[in-house]
Order: sequence, then C-alpha cells, then structure tokens
Amino acid sequence: MEPLRIGILGAARIAGTAIAAPARETGHRLVAVAARDRGRAEAFAAEHGVERVADGYAELLADDEIDVVYNPLPNGLHGPWNLAAVRAGKHVLSEKPFAANASEAREVAAAAEAAGVRVMEAFHYLYHPVLLRLHEILDSGELGELRAAEAELLIPAPADSDPRWSFELAGGALMDVGCYGLHALRGLAPWAGGAPVLESATGTARRPGVDQAVDARLAFPGGATGVVRCDMAAAEVRFRLRLTGTRGEATAVNFVRPDTDDRVLIGDRVEHLGRRPSYSYQLEAFAAHVRDGAPLRNDLADAPLRNDLADAVATMALIDECYRAAGFPVRPRSRVEPVTGG
Repeated sequence: MEPLRIGILGAARIAGTAIAAPARETGHRLVAVAARDRGRAEAFAAEHGVERVADGYAELLADDEIDVVYNPLPNGLHGPWNLAAVRAGKHVLSEKPFAANASEAREVAAAAEAAGVRVMEAFHYLYHPVLLRLHEILDSGELGELRAAEAELLIPAPADSDPRWSFELAGGALMDVGCYGLHALRGLAPWAGGAPVLESATGTARRPGVDQAVDARLAFPGGATGVVRCDMAAAEVRFRLRLTGTRGEATAVNFVRPDTDDRVLIGDRVEHLGRRPSYSYQLEAFAAHVRDGAPLRNDLADAPLRNDLADAVATMALIDECYRAAGFPVRPRSRVEPVTGG
C-alpha cells in the first residue's frame, strides 16, 4: 500500500500519541506540521520526525504533497478546519468529537461526500481487539440476551485554562470523554434490537454552560438499559465498559486505552487482548479506507460496526440531545473562519 502523506494541524500533545507514533510504526509519512506558534511546531517536528514545518494551517492545506490531514485542534475547531481540509481536497482523520454540534457535523459530512474525499472520526478504540472481543462474546451468546450496558469515563481535572473547559471551543466532559461512552453504547445496536434512545440526563456545571460531569440513561429497543457516566474532574482515570446479559457479565477494564490495560473480564475468567495501541489499528484501517476504499468498520459475521459519516452525525445528534436533557446549551459553532488557499 502506498504510504499516506500526512499533514498535522497543530502541535497538540495527543498528536504525538494518536498520529506520529502510529505513522512511524506503520510506515506512513509525516510530511508537515503547522501550529499557531511556529516554535511549538518546530519542536514537535524535531521530536516526532516530521519532514517540515508549514507557515500556518492554510499553507499546510495548500501543500500538494499532503493527501491526508490529521486534525487534533480544540473541539470547536474540528468542524471549521475539517471543512477547510475537505474543500482543499484532503482526506481527513478528525479527532473526536467530529464537530461542535450535529448541524455542523451534517455540513462536514455533506461537503466530504460532495468532494469525494474520505473523512473519519477518530474513535480509535473501535479497532482494538479488546472492543472486538466484547462484541464476539455478545455475538457468541455466552452472555445470553443483553440486559444492561454501563460506560464510565473519568479523568482528573485539566487546568482551568485548558480549552476543554471553554464553552466557545465546545468543551465539557461529555464532549471530551463522555462521547466515547455514547458511541460505544450506540455500537451495541446489533445485539440490542437497534440503537439506543435517550431517556434522561443530568449534569454538574464547572462554569456557565460547561459540564464537569454528565450521567445519561438510555434505553434499547430490545429492552436493555444503558448508562453513560462521565466526569472531567474525578480522582482517578477510568474508562470501563460493562455488559450484563441474562447468562453473565463481561467488562473491558479500559476500553478507551487498552494499551494501558488490555483485560477483558468474563465472569471469573480474565483475557488479555494485547497492548498494541488502538491508534495503530485505527491508522491501518484509515489507510486501507483511503487507498483501497475499505469500509470503516470492524466486522463480525452478522454485525458490521461502521465508523462512517452517518455514524459521526448520529453520535453528535445524541450528544446534543444529552446536553439539552441535562439543561446545558448545545455547543456553539466556532466563530473562526479558516482562511485557505494561496
């Protein structure tokens, strides 16, 4: 497969883990990086082996040698710069969440379809053997009929100045970590009679409009219940997904970062699924999607789990619905208007 030629928008810390390290491992090129502070971009390039530094995001998008853009900018800048990259004819791997709200997500999806480029929301956990194993266990019938699903997503508080606490930049616990839980529960639809619907949501504010914690309760058509609990000012890190059926229970101890804990617990049995980073599996899937048109999904025989544009829009719609139910405003579109070309 021809290597992807990747440009990175911003020198965010996550970019080192989510794109630079996987690109080195899987043989893809890191062509350029751009940041608001050129010094930060130069330091990032030196640390991670990026070939050159671009003078701003617009120059990076105009670079004909780049065919894929990775977007790790703050949440509120995902939508505008995803759109700008699409309009520049680039394929896009966008950090989650896909946009600030469902309306903006629909705009990005429509633009990508019209331009004929590939855009993927980076729910990397979907491609790791830990998540696949949970689904295999469900599919095998070992747990019986699914009755309950619970996702807990906890992290200690970022600094007060962190953009994840900014309403204008689409911050909040649900956007930053809770989205993983909502996405994971939506992915259980093949074993639960269909996608879940929101029953209720409550939350705690960190500052006006910005959630520190949200609890969402969902219901599946087949009768199973779902709970997503997220907290961005917790005493510990926890990314646990527990599935309960009529015959047993299975838990992924850390479904979001299995490279730190790859255990799946099935009753008294413990299985280890490997600590290769989920980001590496994700980049392999994205590269196959871009180069060969392979579908973005993890397959079981009767339950393909898609990670396409429609999935990204549906997840954003559920996030918006949770915010409204919990008494929070939907995240606003950014006022940033990307300048591209030239």
